[in-house]
Amino acid sequence: EVQLVESGGGLVQPGGSLRLSCVASGYIDDWYSMAWFRQAPGKEREGIAVIANGDGTTRYAASVKGRFTISQDNAGKILYLQMNSLKSGDTAMYYCAADVGGRNTLDAYAYKYWGQGTQVTVSS
Repeated sequence: EVQLVESGGGLVQPGGSLRLSCVASGYIDDWYSMAWFRQAPGKEREGIAVIANGDGTTRYAASVKGRFTISQDNAGKILYLQMNSLKSGDTAMYYCAADVGGRNTLDAYAYKYWGQGTQVTVSS
C-alpha cells in the first residue's frame, strides 16, 4: 500500500512560480513511475509529467514542457513539480500518482495510487 500527500499549491500571479511536493509513504520500489496529473473544472484529468524511479527518465506533456520540471529526492519518497511561467490555463487541482508497473506513461489508467490533490490557482 502506498499513501501520497501533496502540498505547495496556492494562488499565484501569471508569470509566477510554485513548487509542489508529494510525500510518499509505504512501499515504493525502484521500478515504480511517479507522476503529476491535473484536472480543471469540467475537463478531463491530464497527465503532465512522469519520472521513472529507477533511472530518473522523465516525460512531459506538450502543455507544460519547458516550463515545469519533475524531480524526486534520492530515496524516491518525495516527488516535486517545479512550475515556472505559470498561466491562467494552469489553474487546476494537481495530483501525484504512483504506477507500480513502471510504465512511465501519462495515461491515468496506469496509476493505482493517488493523492488527494492540491489546488493551484493562477490569477491576477
